[in-house]
Amino acid sequence: MEKRRQFLKTAGTFAAASMVLPFGCTTKKPTEAVAEQAAVEVTKKDIGLQLYTLRNEIDKDGVEVTLQKVAEKGYKWMEPFGYEGRKFLGKTPQEFAKICADLGMSVPSVHSVTEVSSSGGKEAILDQMKVTAEDAIAIGAKYLVWAFLKPEDRQNLEQYKQHIETWNKFGEVCKSAGIQFAYHNHDFEFIDFNGTKPYDMIMKDTDSDLVKFEMDLFWVTIAGQDPVEWFNKQPGRFHLWHVKDMVSAENKYVVDGMDRFFAPVGQGTIDFKRLFDARATSGMQYFFVEQDFTPVGISPLDTIGQSWDYLNSADYV
Repeated sequence: MEKRRQFLKTAGTFAAASMVLPFGCTTKKPTEAVAEQAAVEVTKKDIGLQLYTLRNEIDKDGVEVTLQKVAEKGYKWMEPFGYEGRKFLGKTPQEFAKICADLGMSVPSVHSVTEVSSSGGKEAILDQMKVTAEDAIAIGAKYLVWAFLKPEDRQNLEQYKQHIETWNKFGEVCKSAGIQFAYHNHDFEFIDFNGTKPYDMIMKDTDSDLVKFEMDLFWVTIAGQDPVEWFNKQPGRFHLWHVKDMVSAENKYVVDGMDRFFAPVGQGTIDFKRLFDARATSGMQYFFVEQDFTPVGISPLDTIGQSWDYLNSADYV
């Protein structure tokens, strides 16, 4: 991994030097020198970013400035969070789509959690999901992802059964609207309830056509599970991935009073070659870098650059 990163650094340095050295210092003709410089330029792969990684930067600098910096890093696929009041991170679907398009980026997937007052009943919840799906389609998204279950909503298997019923209905609403519904995991879905893991139940009891999965490789791994084993349980259903790395216990750091294990991709302990080698089995269509936290004093903008460099240079991606 270090060799790949060093190659990128060396290649960039060489390219810059070839632009400033006078042609008299080489026996090559100008056209040959330009061709040689072009030959070492790095091909940019399509790599996504979950924008939750940059939530603080977006709050501070705004969407436009932050996404400009993301584009400069090389990222092409955006996955926004923060859908509220029919806006994505404070922008209408049309505004958000234009910002991304102007930067040469697309939005294949969005994160959302549909919440309405309990007095509205199930019909109100389904109506809200229909509106959310329409807004996601308006920014070009192909997937609408349920992002998170609050602690009070995941205390027992009976609650999960109720969620599964709702997610199947959400899947129907999304399919009718023209977008695919998906579920994003954390680690709590792998907590054992009397011999049953909620994630197993979610996989078995949700309709495989209506509900796909966005597997967060970090959360599966930190839960002591093997992502590839889960891919093999229902091949082709894991259309989206969150790609993030994990440091060892001795390298953990504290943020907001809690131990954190997140790392730039390629700088931790996860064997990403093994996981990407299983991409066909999983059915993965898009993947998004995410780093929930960084050590104090380290900018997420720097870490997403490191993740992009690693993934872009990896021969198995």
